[in-house]
Amino acid sequence: MKENNKKRIETTLTLISLLMASVILKAQELPPPPPPPPPVTATDQVSKADSLLQAGRLKSAIAEYKKMYNQNRTDRKVIYNYACALSLAGQADSALVYLYKTVNIEPSVAILTDPDLLAVRESESWEGFENELISALNKKTGNSIKDVSYAKSLWKLLCQEESLFYEVGIAVRNLGPDSPVVTALRRLQSWQNSKNLEELEGLLDLKGWPAKSQVGSQAASAAFFVLQHSNAGAQKKYIGMFEAACRNNEGNWQQYALMFDRMRMNQNKPQRYGTHYYLDPAAGNTNELYPLEDEARIDEWRKEIGLEPLQQYLRKTGIRYEPTKGNAK
Repeated sequence: MKENNKKRIETTLTLISLLMASVILKAQELPPPPPPPPPVTATDQVSKADSLLQAGRLKSAIAEYKKMYNQNRTDRKVIYNYACALSLAGQADSALVYLYKTVNIEPSVAILTDPDLLAVRESESWEGFENELISALNKKTGNSIKDVSYAKSLWKLLCQEESLFYEVGIAVRNLGPDSPVVTALRRLQSWQNSKNLEELEGLLDLKGWPAKSQVGSQAASAAFFVLQHSNAGAQKKYIGMFEAACRNNEGNWQQYALMFDRMRMNQNKPQRYGTHYYLDPAAGNTNELYPLEDEARIDEWRKEIGLEPLQQYLRKTGIRYEPTKGNAK
């Protein structure tokens, strides 16, 4: 019996050894398990959310931004875009919550001119938020916004000036540029431009051209943008005021040149500084420089206001221009 038991034990041990060897061999033959998939990066998710936002799919965009915010509550870009999406969806109170978070990370004057935030701007809570943001900006920049009341009016104008471009873009992409929806939106833009001009003229007649040192450069630029989209009469009325501000280092000479040339074009006259061009179907849809007032003097005029020579500017912008014989350089 003892001998038989011994044989049974030996047999059992042999079987166990073979089984273990088989398991080890199979384990060695199996490939290692694949690594876990990398986590979706913030950039990927923001891009998806931004794409949804640009397509006008606000509900889906908000859901994506919310996911991103829950993953990282300190990413300013995500928080700000989340606020913009909420505002565009008409959720002004919720948008304001995230705007405060944005400002706590880094205050920016761009918030005050963003047309995506019109719904928040029209809410009862806007004034308190705006005042807090201005205080934060002045603390950051050493009191760069001195005439706060004038600056507020100009920021609002700039915000209104840039409104409806988002909606027009969605309509054009989905319905085409000839859609009656696009036509109606363009008509609404034209009405808004007229309203903006009326408000601006009241401000300019009362306060004069906005000085950078008093309202900040972004607020000061509102006057230029509103007038640039107006008419020759309004542009001619205020171009001298704009020039005086530039000569006092309170305006932007490049914007002045753009407005002066736009005024000349609206008067059916050649431009002076060479800032405007048009798409010429006859030349293969290339960008052609609008006719010049005086080719021989253009670089002199540009130099007077701190602009680079025309040919240097054209090389960078890809605008086609053939000087007349005798003026080629």
